Amino acid sequence: MVTTLGRAKINLTLDILGLRDDGYHEIATVMQSLALADMLTLTRQEEGISLSVDLPGLETDERNLAYRAAALIMNECHVRGGVHIDIAKRIPVAAGLAGGSADAAATLRGMNELHGLGLSDAELCALGARIGSDIPFALMGGTIYATGRGEMMRRIADFPKTYVVLAKPPVAVSTPWAYRSYDAHPPEYHPDNPAFMEALACGDRERCAQLVANVLEPVTEAAHPVIGDYRARMQEHGALCAMMSGSGPTVFGLFVDERAAADAAEAFRAETDAAVYLTRTAGRFGQE
Repeated sequence: MVTTLGRAKINLTLDILGLRDDGYHEIATVMQSLALADMLTLTRQEEGISLSVDLPGLETDERNLAYRAAALIMNECHVRGGVHIDIAKRIPVAAGLAGGSADAAATLRGMNELHGLGLSDAELCALGARIGSDIPFALMGGTIYATGRGEMMRRIADFPKTYVVLAKPPVAVSTPWAYRSYDAHPPEYHPDNPAFMEALACGDRERCAQLVANVLEPVTEAAHPVIGDYRARMQEHGALCAMMSGSGPTVFGLFVDERAAADAAEAFRAETDAAVYLTRTAGRFGQE
């Protein structure tokens, strides 16, 4: 039996550079892992893959990325026998926090340990990239600058320990819709990733907070104004900055002080119908 974590992520910056020949978008993003995590327990069984999850309605077959990750590594590494995967969900689904990718990454990591496969991080990332663009980042954790579809990664300076309040409004956002909408009406403003990474290298968290930007935020906010409302509320409660993560709809606020973050989270629970989570930034796997 092996127990491992799949951590949530936020995008501190997200830029779209154009449409690729393969139909995907070329992106440039600074991603940051969070302490908020799903817990996965992998247990050997005689044959096949079975999956259980404590969240009603979530798929437990090949539509689930964790299931697909197990099938891929079993096929590629000729693993004998089967595996049961139990997922304790803590990351909200369809939230722009890469919960499914986190579970797939945890499955790849867990299978590697459970069966003593000896795969390197690079080999695991290559496998993960075959089923999801965010999976390589979820395997590595910490603070990463990613390009391509998100699978081309460069380790950058670690973001300083910061408390994070997540507020997910009760709306659904389709990632393909968000990208199509962006293509139809691209914004004029784009993140300054070099300046962000320079500020990060200097340990200047306040300057980084001024440079957070997500080109999908205006698109999603136009359809769901609650995102702008949540962002304003975060700043009213003392956040260094507030922004939507990924294609949304979750809004995050960054806080230096844990008490201020806790107060903001409590206010969101009292004043809105958001699903609210209080967490913090997390370092790379194995060096938290």
